[in-house]
This record gives sequence, structure tokens and C-alpha cells, in this order.
Amino acid sequence: MQINLEKINKIHFIGIGGIGLSAIAKLMKEKGKYICGSDLNHSLIIENLEKSGIVIYTMQSKDNIDSSIELVIHSMAVPEDNPELKRAKELNIKTITYPESLSLIFNNKFGIAICGTHGKSSTTAMAGLLFDDAKLDPSIVVGSILPKYKSNLRIGKSKYFLIEACEYKRAFLNYYPKIILLNNIELDHTDYYKDLDDFKSAFEEFITHLSIDGMLILNGDDENVLSIKNKISKILSFGLNEKNDVRAINVEFMDGQTKFEVFYRNKNIGEFVLKVPGLFNIYNALGAISLGLTLKIPIEKIKKSLKNYSGIWRRFEIKGEYKNALVISDYAHHPTEVKATIKATKKFYPEKRIMTVFQPHQHNRTKKLYQYFLKSFDDTDILILSEIFDVEGREEKEDQSVSSLDLVNDIKKENKNISKNIFYTKNLEETKKLIDEKIKPDDILLIMGAGDIYKVADELTN
Repeated sequence: MQINLEKINKIHFIGIGGIGLSAIAKLMKEKGKYICGSDLNHSLIIENLEKSGIVIYTMQSKDNIDSSIELVIHSMAVPEDNPELKRAKELNIKTITYPESLSLIFNNKFGIAICGTHGKSSTTAMAGLLFDDAKLDPSIVVGSILPKYKSNLRIGKSKYFLIEACEYKRAFLNYYPKIILLNNIELDHTDYYKDLDDFKSAFEEFITHLSIDGMLILNGDDENVLSIKNKISKILSFGLNEKNDVRAINVEFMDGQTKFEVFYRNKNIGEFVLKVPGLFNIYNALGAISLGLTLKIPIEKIKKSLKNYSGIWRRFEIKGEYKNALVISDYAHHPTEVKATIKATKKFYPEKRIMTVFQPHQHNRTKKLYQYFLKSFDDTDILILSEIFDVEGREEKEDQSVSSLDLVNDIKKENKNISKNIFYTKNLEETKKLIDEKIKPDDILLIMGAGDIYKVADELTN
């Protein structure tokens, strides 16, 4: 279906509060189009959309769609029987998904796609801010909120367009970038991908979307990434291994800072400093550094930009204090991310007691990655597991058999050291009460998950 966005004036978004869809809605609003949309959940994103003049419906109904609407853009999670989607098709209104809509803009630019199982948002943010600091005037779409712009979107006037390219349902296959930055590959979205090979095949196909003169920047320490790289000629690798083109050495975590030196093709280009913790953020930074070097951004500008980077919404976000305990909100939801975030917290605050509050995201993911979750919490001192967050349109009845309570009981068997300090809560209200009961002054309260657990962190610190 051929769609010319320039000729379309009225667009309706289904699931407009989603982090990706809201960016496209704002982008279209900036272009002077009439934008309306629906979402079942009220959020800060929805509030900001309303303030910008976008009409929001809090119920999804066929009555929200009439013949004056020229295009409907919807989240990939919206089911076929959604009343608005069905009504649009009855009226022969063009309907496309979020990645399809983004591709209509992105594919006409010097597109840079950041992908991988972990670190997409942080790396996109680091790289986008670096481009901005280097006066390259980029457009940026990221799956989080960038504090500098108070938005998940920056609209620039240059040819450069950086996006977080998600692999869910092979969404990123809509994009044809000039540069792909590939962080890592580890099985996720188990409700869609059959196994790791199926997951890897999506990335393998995506890489073929690079233009003839395109560049692949990749994590050279990741075995799954290396196994698919051989089809591309222009490659720049980053990591800790000495075989990489861009590599970090002498890594230190101290005094709330992360320090490391960087070699670029065997030449020491100096020390880099980050305010954000964790080995994973060193890899994210190395990806951004590699991108900067590829586009010949001066090294001192790269250093300064990364030193000023203070994180993004729900990515090790310092929320404030509750009962003299520091509250941190994080989006981690994959067992590898959860484990790495707790470990990073312990290294950043070695003398503090870590209280981890985690809400698993989606029953299918919890079930398929269950054994990995059991080993994700070894470094915490106290653990509260809230009940699994249901994802509308992505849950199957057969997966409902698993509960956070199962995880609690099995972690107790696996880890005797913290067995007396693991607790289960049925909902967010119970979670808040238990935090209130167990928290101590000077604790680090780490609240993690991709569902609505962030609301607890917000409420405790407001």
C-alpha cells in the first residue's frame, strides 16, 4: 500500500500512549496534521500528548473512527478484533503499524538503527545526545524519555535520523538504515520467537537491509552477534576483547562514576567517564563512541557528551528518597538485565543494603526464561516479587499457570543466603505496604520491571 504522508491530514492512533506510537503522533502533530488517538491507560505520556493539543479517547470504541480519518496507525500489540481497527477496515481507511509508519520517514533519511536484546534505549539516547552536542541536528526516536527534551522524540533538520529498532515481531524489518549498531543477541519475546535460532534469523535478515555502502557496528564480545556478521563487508567491532576495533581497558567503578580507557584500532584515545553504572553501560557507551568515530565526531566532543549523560526515564533513574532510602527506577525485565542491574547497583553502592522490588513482565516470558530468573537475584539483600504484569493481546491461557509466588518459593530453595528475605505480593498496593514495612534508612530501593511497577517508585518519591 502506497502512503504519502504529505497528503494525509487526519490520523488516528490506536494505543497512542505507547512509547513508540506517541513519538510518531507528536512528529505528525509538528507537521501540522490533526491527530487523535485512544489508549486504555492514563499516563504521563498521555498528559503530555493532551497538552500538545492531541485529542485522546480513554475508551476504545468504533465510535472514535469516522470517515473523515484518512489513516489509522496502531501498535503491533493491537489485536485484529480491536473495535477501532475493525471499524477502520469497514470504512476502507488505510491502516498501518507503528514500525510501518516510522519507516515512511526513516527510510528517506541517513538512518541509524540501534538494535539488540539489551541496551537499545540507552545506546540510542547516548548516541542521539552525542549527535546533538556535535551540532549535527539529528532526529531521534527512543523508547524512553530523554530528560533534555522531556520527550521520546527530537525533531531535527539534518539528514541524520537515529532510532531504537525493536525486534518484536520482526518490526525492524521495515527499516533500511545506512548504519546498524547491534548491541547483543539473547532470546527474548518468547511469545513470538520459537527459539534462539529463530530470534537470530531476524537480526540476520535485518542486517541485509543495509545499503551497499552501509556500516555494521557490532559488539565483538557477543558470540551470537559474531555468528551472523559474515555477510557484511564494512564492520566496526567494539567490546573489551583486544580483537575489537574499539575496546575499553582499565575499567573502574568508584565514587558514583564509571571510568575506562579506550583504544581505537590500537591507538589509545584517552579516558572516558560515565555517571551511569554497570558493565552494560560501558558496552552502550562503546557503541556510541564507535558511531561517533565512524562519523568523525572529534574525540573530545564524544568524551564530554558521554560524561554529561545522566540516564533516561526508567533506566537506572534516580527518583529521590523515601524514608531516607535512595529510590531507583529501572525498566529491566529480562533475567540478564535484572541480574546486571542489581550487580551494577551493588558495585556503585558497595556499603549499602540493596532492596530489590521486581515485577515480572508477561507470563510467557516468565515461563520460558524461568530458570534464568531464579539466578537473577543473587546480589540483592532483600527481594520483593510482585505478581506478573499481564500484557494485553500477548498472553495465552496456558501461560497463566506461572506466578511470581512460584519464583519466590523456588528462589528460596536455590539461594539459602536470602531465603528469609524474599517476599511475594499480589499487587502494587501490597508491594507499597511491604516496602514501607521493610525499608531502612540508607537502603538502596531498586524498583524494576517493564509493566506498571514504576508507579510505585513515582508514588513513594512524590
